[in-house]
Amino acid sequence: MRGGAAERRGDVRHSRIALTTATPLEVADPSQEDLAAVALTREEYTVASRALGRHLNRLELGILGAAWSEHCSYKSSKALLRGLPTHAPWVLQGPGENAGAVDIGGGLACVFKIESHNHPSAVEPYQGAATGVGGILRDVFTMGARPIAILDSLRFGPLEDPRQRHLFDGVVAGIGGYGNCVGVPTVGGEVYFDASYSNNCVVNAMCAGVVEHANLTRSRGAGAGNLVILAGADTGRDGIQGATFASVELDADGDDRRPAVQVGNPFLEKCLLEACLELAGHPGVVAMQDLGAAGLSGSAAEIAHRGASGVEIDVARIPRREVGMTPYDVMLSESQERMLLVVERGGLGDVRAVFERWDLHADVIGVITGDGRFIVRDGAERVSDLPLDLLIDGTPERRLASARSPSRSDLADQDAMDFVAPWNAENALLRLLASPNIGSRRPIFRRYDHQVGDETIVGPGGDAALVRVDAGARALALTTDGNSRYTALDPRRGAMIAVCEAARNVVATGARPLAVTNCLNFGNPDKPDVYWELQEAVTGITEACEALGVPVVSGNVSLYNDTAGSSIDPTVVIGMVGVLDDVAEHCRPGFAVDNDLVALIGPVEAELGGSEYQRLAFGVNAGARPALDLALEKRVQDCITDAIHSGLLRSAHDCAEGGIAVALAESCLIGGRGARARIDEFGSHVQNASWEAGILFGECQSRFVVSFAREHLMRLQELAVRHDVPFRGLGATGGDRISITGRIDVRLGQAREAYESALA
Repeated sequence: MRGGAAERRGDVRHSRIALTTATPLEVADPSQEDLAAVALTREEYTVASRALGRHLNRLELGILGAAWSEHCSYKSSKALLRGLPTHAPWVLQGPGENAGAVDIGGGLACVFKIESHNHPSAVEPYQGAATGVGGILRDVFTMGARPIAILDSLRFGPLEDPRQRHLFDGVVAGIGGYGNCVGVPTVGGEVYFDASYSNNCVVNAMCAGVVEHANLTRSRGAGAGNLVILAGADTGRDGIQGATFASVELDADGDDRRPAVQVGNPFLEKCLLEACLELAGHPGVVAMQDLGAAGLSGSAAEIAHRGASGVEIDVARIPRREVGMTPYDVMLSESQERMLLVVERGGLGDVRAVFERWDLHADVIGVITGDGRFIVRDGAERVSDLPLDLLIDGTPERRLASARSPSRSDLADQDAMDFVAPWNAENALLRLLASPNIGSRRPIFRRYDHQVGDETIVGPGGDAALVRVDAGARALALTTDGNSRYTALDPRRGAMIAVCEAARNVVATGARPLAVTNCLNFGNPDKPDVYWELQEAVTGITEACEALGVPVVSGNVSLYNDTAGSSIDPTVVIGMVGVLDDVAEHCRPGFAVDNDLVALIGPVEAELGGSEYQRLAFGVNAGARPALDLALEKRVQDCITDAIHSGLLRSAHDCAEGGIAVALAESCLIGGRGARARIDEFGSHVQNASWEAGILFGECQSRFVVSFAREHLMRLQELAVRHDVPFRGLGATGGDRISITGRIDVRLGQAREAYESALA
């Protein structure tokens, strides 16, 4: 049984022990080793020391290193990100806060964001993934929103590698272990396996929450004299220099970084969540800010700077769970489940009462000032004094060299069709269904509680998850998407496709896409080809979002995913939220009724470049990436939306990895009934093996496999003409076989056996 907050504060571990003050207050000239430990360059240190007119002491050096780290300052990507479209009438909060917020009607807002926890997960997969979930939850509920859904996006090396299996199992267990305990459903996500990630896994977590407009809380700590309160867990030494760890390459000594990995406590997070939500909208609460990267130093600096104020912190007032902690330890610790609040003096009693009720302590550790400075005291002694403008806005932006790699040009110029297919079409379909990159994710999501809260309408396994947001009919559609095989061939086109695929998955449910959060996972940007990839990807996101009318309201950049000189493939992950006003109109991907007609809405091209078929059959990633016409993409999505809301479709499924054949098979497997189709009329009259593979398994964009009652055929054809999109009949549903005339004929049970074996 947990003891009360007052009782725990009396424990020796939490007593106000005097901190060590032996650390020299000034470093005459830090060594290269000192600077490397906090991820600062000599040039950056020179900029800071000249601005101050003096050298920095060790604590100030740590605070500056964390604030100016890539993870916190975005110094290599900030200039690129400014070009993203971030405004729309329904955007209530864009980038610059803990998370983005959009109006979803009925006086409600959806708050959402995606973030990475790649380096910690590579070193300690369970805790790395678990604390990634904890952090993204806090980003949402610190804005007053109750989290209603978690999603993930995961990348590992080949699954048959024992180390990759260890990482995969640990990450999945960490996500499930934390989310299940907090009581927020994990409703969707994606996982891919590729040799590019053998040394650097990618673990991205997304969270969405709902809040009334009036209770939307920001992290703007204004008002000189207002109190700074630290609530939640006590401070330990876990996670010290975590922001620095996330801003450098991994190396052979990665295990030495284990102390930089935080340790999570989901049960304490649940209490913190409920207490903070109870305080959302309280007139005495001026601001809230999660303690994430850079710990108290980052959060206190951000909350004061956003409020155009200053702040003074006294580390002697901070409860901790270890003895002998120095000011450096306390200020740079990234211990989890902590929240910083700025509270009016008259509201202190109410705020403390709420935290006490949830068995949490809330300690006054400082005060907001009006001088624009970030001051740290240890009792009566001032141990750090830095201007906030220098910490937050003074980071020297990096303008890096950019050049396309010649090897990338060579790959893209190859003919993706210039291979001899090793299997017949039937064998190829079964192999694709059994691929870890396509097959069933049931072994993952059965470890997640995706029904907790009883608001999940469509859970994992479909195109997008669907979660009810209030007692009425409104629901949110949620998805994460990305394909690094496309971005490896063409980062701009691959990023555009990631946005479009996310939107198609939302549209397939009947929802209207609202906004995007992105996670940009790249290698070392000091390499000209990696920085070029990042530039191109951001441009691609911009172009696609503008074409589809979906703004970017939040996101994360994860760089230095690089080990021993080898970078991951550029990995653009798009999280998207859509709104469905009447959940009764939602559409599912599975064939629902026998003897319905099946059609393909969208273009047909025999494109194998970047496809999963190409990877499995030939072990390469080459040739032109799939073509993409953004205007056609928008028309196809609008056509599907109109068809769903006109009651014309019984099912709709995005046609993605594995092409038409896999999309057809997935609709059969989800719906539990077979289908008969034909492709003879599609495209070229030269129907050789390459054409057949390209039509069946090529990943041409902007298309859906749909099913509908026969009496709706004419109305759907008219709708396709009105939207100026291709419409082709495929066949009909029914039976216990998946049949494509003359090419594929497999039993539904045989296909299911392959599909369910993918992650075995």
